[in-house]
Amino acid sequence: MAVDYFLHEKIWFEKYKYDDAERRFYEQMNGPVSSSSQQQENGASTILRDIARARENIQKSLAGSASTTSGPAGDQNELLSRISHLEVENQNLRSVVADLQMAIFKLESRLNALEKSSTSHQPSPVPPTQKVEPFSVPSKKVELPSASPAKKAEPAAAEEDDDDDIDLFGSDDEEEDQEAAKVREERLRQYAEKKAKKPGLIAKSSILLDVKPWDDETDMAKMEECVRSIHMDGLVWGASKLVPVGYGIKKLQIQCVVEDDKVGTDILEEEITKFEDYVQSVDIAAFNKI
Repeated sequence: MAVDYFLHEKIWFEKYKYDDAERRFYEQMNGPVSSSSQQQENGASTILRDIARARENIQKSLAGSASTTSGPAGDQNELLSRISHLEVENQNLRSVVADLQMAIFKLESRLNALEKSSTSHQPSPVPPTQKVEPFSVPSKKVELPSASPAKKAEPAAAEEDDDDDIDLFGSDDEEEDQEAAKVREERLRQYAEKKAKKPGLIAKSSILLDVKPWDDETDMAKMEECVRSIHMDGLVWGASKLVPVGYGIKKLQIQCVVEDDKVGTDILEEEITKFEDYVQSVDIAAFNKI
């Protein structure tokens, strides 16, 4: 607190100069003063000069001490911050170097494993005869049914063989083929009859309808009774409930199961909307195949 006070205090260090100038001015106006009064003034001026010099020295010493206290402390804080920053960078670099070393080690291990597997599974050299044999054998097998060696060597003998191959008893084979065809047709007819007698699957659907009234004064029980009064072949009504819509209005949510071939959604909606006094609109909330 004392240091701050002396730093901000305003001191008139050159007051003695103005005092001397004032004294000389009055001497010129009124004449020289007596020796006793001059001595007193000189003594007062010297005291004032000493006081001013002491104050100046005190202010300089205080300013120097403040600068010396603030300067090293700031430098020390800056050095500490730089050292901490360097330590953080050093740790980051060490972690990066460790990661790189680990990646290099993994790559080296993988390369070694690949080299070992390639050397262990390397195929042995195969002679050219072994490569040709697998392809020559099927070619011979394919050529056998196309032409017999007897036909290539002796064309005349081949013509004789063709004459000998004529089946003189082909009528028996034709009778057997006809009997087999009759048996097959009989079995197909029996299978068709069994399939016709077997009942087929009936495609059905489960439909959830939202039947909306005109307003909150509509009799919902009467509206449900009208909806359930619709009867069709393949239509079965299920559970129902009232679902609030807003402003006191509720809609009728009713479940039904229909046969797809007999009842359509369009026909069902038309039948329900015929009750114009109760029904405003009909929407399909859910449609699932059974």
